[in-house]
Amino acid sequence: MKFLPLASAIAATFILSAGPAHAQAPTYPNKPVTLVVGFAPGGATDRVARIIAKALTEQTKQTFVVENKAGANSNIGAEGVTKAKPDGYTLYVGSVSNTINQSLYKKLNFNVLNDFAPVATLTTIVNILVVNPKLPVKTVGEFIAYAKANPGKVSCASSGSGSSIHLSCELFKIQAGVDLLHVPYKGSGPAIIDLVGGQVDSMFDNLPSAIGQVRGDKLRALAVTSAKPTPFAPGVPTVSETGVPGFDVSAWFAVYAPKDTPPAIVDMLNKEINKALATEEVKKAYQGGGFELPAAPNTPAQLGKLTQDEVSKWAAVIKKSGIKQE
Repeated sequence: MKFLPLASAIAATFILSAGPAHAQAPTYPNKPVTLVVGFAPGGATDRVARIIAKALTEQTKQTFVVENKAGANSNIGAEGVTKAKPDGYTLYVGSVSNTINQSLYKKLNFNVLNDFAPVATLTTIVNILVVNPKLPVKTVGEFIAYAKANPGKVSCASSGSGSSIHLSCELFKIQAGVDLLHVPYKGSGPAIIDLVGGQVDSMFDNLPSAIGQVRGDKLRALAVTSAKPTPFAPGVPTVSETGVPGFDVSAWFAVYAPKDTPPAIVDMLNKEINKALATEEVKKAYQGGGFELPAAPNTPAQLGKLTQDEVSKWAAVIKKSGIKQE
């Protein structure tokens, strides 16, 4: 199936729907498009955003640029996009963290379900439990035993309070019965740097941002958080089969636009993103980084349902764990 260039297709849609009086409506995009990432550079959100931005730039012949606005577990970046003009030129690369934040924070100046227009899912990934090689553990069982012998002294880093990385740690604490010290960072990149340096002991990081350090023997992988082993980390068992039965956490990333963005723009962005995901260049980048392709047909409606389902799921986990942010 062949797609019209994005600008041509949007222009045609506007002309057909608006009639002769609006036949000269501006095409989209006719200037750079910003993809806002709510975390610091180096993490999984940032990496997948840059892969897609590069592909969209090549396809549309217009620049798609990634802008990092870290803080408050991505809330600062997300809120900024909700206030942007709904014209398709400011988009948000959201994640499971945003559905967690909906229940985690007592006061948010936006609602992930009401203030965004879902566009397309970019990827789903697993998290991986990694430790500094100097920590005297090589399995999940040994990690649990060490944590129980040193209550409150073993640190667990995250990309920010309330992130899927943090919630993986909280769920592990509940199900394994251990007391770990949570240390939040403004993104996976800074956390990984300190983990490699020995300033923190462990992390349930998104696999794509940690796998390079594992392959370079700078971090030790104990297990992945998914229900089944992943081909992106061959030989690494699951948390469920090595110490905490039933443990299962995955992360996902997606593109959202501000609410009231014209449906024609949302639909064409969705088509262009799916077109990019089907290219060999993106597939190769995903394969190398540990990103899984989203299931077809990957529509805005499917992303909307995923968002709703995840808000409900994590609300229950947050209530049980008792964590809360102001």
